[in-house]
Amino acid sequence: MKLTKKQNIFLAKKVLVANIYNSAKLEGINTTYPDTKTILDGVNVSSLKLDEINCILNLRDAWNFVLKNIESPVNLDFVCKVNSFVSRNESLEWGTLRNGKVGINGVDYIPEVPIKEEIENEINRILLEENAVEKAIKLMFYLMRSQIFWDGNKRTSMLVANKIMIENGCGIITIKEEYINEFNKLLTDFYNTNDMTKIKQFIYDNCIFGLEIIN
Repeated sequence: MKLTKKQNIFLAKKVLVANIYNSAKLEGINTTYPDTKTILDGVNVSSLKLDEINCILNLRDAWNFVLKNIESPVNLDFVCKVNSFVSRNESLEWGTLRNGKVGINGVDYIPEVPIKEEIENEINRILLEENAVEKAIKLMFYLMRSQIFWDGNKRTSMLVANKIMIENGCGIITIKEEYINEFNKLLTDFYNTNDMTKIKQFIYDNCIFGLEIIN
């Protein structure tokens, strides 16, 4: 699809609640769409824990930052800024590269401690990709697998990918609830193999949405 930047920003704002709901469900938060909207409207929901509510509000603030900075260049500083909203009050540190080892539940792969120069070089290499959708997806999965932050890596990676999608009029990437199980299986396989062929095709087939413009 090919939208104007203005159309894509409109789309992102129109489906903002749905995107945040989908991201929260991907994190295992047992929210509903109405509960998510209620929280985003500034009202607490008694059925959710405070840290779950905080996760939803952090996603709101991260999305607002991205939409206000569509013209900003994508680089490591931008990625760190997105994470500073996503992981605020959730992890050891937020908005800075982790300086210790982490594991990923259910996979054998153990990501290395990130080295700033190496991360910057790989981001810059991926950004040379001419096709905007390929660029967004490749950067998203590189950041997810690298686990460069203590927490919020999936959410941060998807937001950065959507920044690229929006500025190029390519629609929105979101994982709907009915696809979460399959996505997680493919993500586990990708973490273990570093082969994104299957999960990239899955994103193309099921997770990119736009507007139907009738002339």
